[in-house]
Order: sequence, then structure tokens, then C-alpha cells
Amino acid sequence: MKILIAGGAGYIGSMLTPKLLDRGYEVDILDLLWFGNHLPAGVKVIQKDIFKVSEEELKGYDQVIFLAGLSNDPMAEFSPAQNFIDNASSPSYLAYIAKRAGVKRYIYGSSCSVYGYTVDELFDETRPTISNYPYGISKLQGEFGSLKQQSAGFSVIALRQGTVCGYSPRMRLDLVINTMFKFALTDGVITVNNPAIWRPILDIRDAVSAYVRSIEAHEDISGIFNVASGNYTVGEIGDAVKEGVEKFLNIHPKINIKHIQDFRNYKVSIQKANEVISFKPRYTIVDTVKSLADNLDQFKDFDRQEYYNIRTFKAMKHE
Repeated sequence: MKILIAGGAGYIGSMLTPKLLDRGYEVDILDLLWFGNHLPAGVKVIQKDIFKVSEEELKGYDQVIFLAGLSNDPMAEFSPAQNFIDNASSPSYLAYIAKRAGVKRYIYGSSCSVYGYTVDELFDETRPTISNYPYGISKLQGEFGSLKQQSAGFSVIALRQGTVCGYSPRMRLDLVINTMFKFALTDGVITVNNPAIWRPILDIRDAVSAYVRSIEAHEDISGIFNVASGNYTVGEIGDAVKEGVEKFLNIHPKINIKHIQDFRNYKVSIQKANEVISFKPRYTIVDTVKSLADNLDQFKDFDRQEYYNIRTFKAMKHE
């Protein structure tokens, strides 16, 4: 099977690509390489804007995965216009030409942020999506544009991912567990802005598993699937990161609790993903911290610009 991953040189793609190669797939990457290339040697990289990709170029691929676009709220709020182009229009366009080119499945990397504020209810995929922020709105639009093209012979799967965390060769330190880990080491303090807020967390290895399960699902399966390793309050996340760095690095950070209002609060059910595509998460937050500790030598220069998506994005905009 031949697979094209748009945005495949990014945080998730740099972990997903070697996993797919190990399973015998042929994998090409479509990426502008904003954050460099940390892929296995020999992987074909097409350095091109998605809107400049033609239908003819997609012929021969069996599946296309969309991991591209702006990846978090700070980037979306810095440039809302670019956010709506990259997260709403570009996945819809890529799905459109993929279908015309004869691709059999399109997988869209969405986000649980589409749910916005859910108080303390557990949301499944049938519940309202009420995000009022550019990032969540654009991810929902990307879902809509992609899923509207599903038909016989063209499966479309949207994975609503929790906050992805853990080690990747294309490292990020702007994700909640990764950020807490960094500050535990540099400042000896883990700051919890609001201990009561809920977040679905997705270890990057579980994220890779969700994509593998989607790729290998029956050809007739389409739809939206929540994927997370677990639901935690931010207070619980801070406690688990503290436990992990104490256990694996013998570092004993303090916890600094604040009570800053946050309008993003959601927890999700992954029952559908479990029952339909057999997604079974394996990793806890402490496991995620262990992956960071085990690979610390690979990213210990915490100030590198490319570890923070918004810093890289702002620098590009000011060139």
C-alpha cells in the first residue's frame, strides 16, 4: 500500500512514518519543512504547498493522511486568516483532489478542541461542537469539508485527538505535559493554571496507534472518532508529571496552583474508536514522562526555536 502524509515531517508524522515503514507500507511525505526534517533516511519528501498539488500527483496513492495546518490555539490566534486557510480549506481541497485521483481513504487529523466548553460531561462524537476559538472552529470546518466527500469507494476518517504529548524526533515543548516537564527541570516548579479544568491527553505513541488502526480499518468504515489515552484534570496532570520526574530523574519539583479562568474544558468518550477501529490506548501520563526522560539528551537545549510552534511561526511571518 502506498500512503501520502501531508504534514508528515511534523511532530506526529515523525513518529508515524517509521512505524508505517516497519509495517511494510510505502510512505511519501508532503511538507513545507517549517520545522526541519527528522524523518528516516530515504523517505521521499515533496516540499510543496498543498494548494499547488495536482490531482495527477496523487494518482497511485491508496490513502492520504492530513497532519498539516496550524497546530494550536496560539498559532491560530496570531493569524486567524492563515488558520482558516490551512486548517479548513486545505484539508478540504486535498480530500477533493484525492478522491478524484482514485485514492481509497482519506484520514484527517482533527482535534477534541472542537468541543469547546463541556462543563463536566463526557462527550461522544454525537454531542454538540461549541468551540468559539479560531483553532477549534477551523478544525471543525476541516472535518466538514473532508467528510462531505465520503462516498462508496472513498472512505473518510476524522480523528478528534486529545492533546498529544511525549517525545518525537521533531520535538515540541509547547504541549501541556511536555511544557510541565521542561519547567520541572529548568525552574523546579510545575505551574497548574486551573486544577479543575479537564483535558483529554493522547500519548504520541497512542496517536500513532490510532492512525495505524484507521489505515488498517475495513474499507467501508468512515466517520468521526475521538482518540485519547485518558481524561485528566490539569491538577492531575501536574501531579503525574511531578511523580514521573521524581521517579525517572530524581528531580523534586514544587507544584504551583493558580486559579486562572479557562474557557476550554472538555473530556471525551473513546468508546466508538474502541468498538469500530479497535483503538486501545496503552500509555499513562507517567509513561509519557518516562518517554521524555528516556530521550532527554535528544532535546535538552530547551530554548531552540523549533520546539515552540508559535515562535517559529512568528519568525516566518516577520521574514
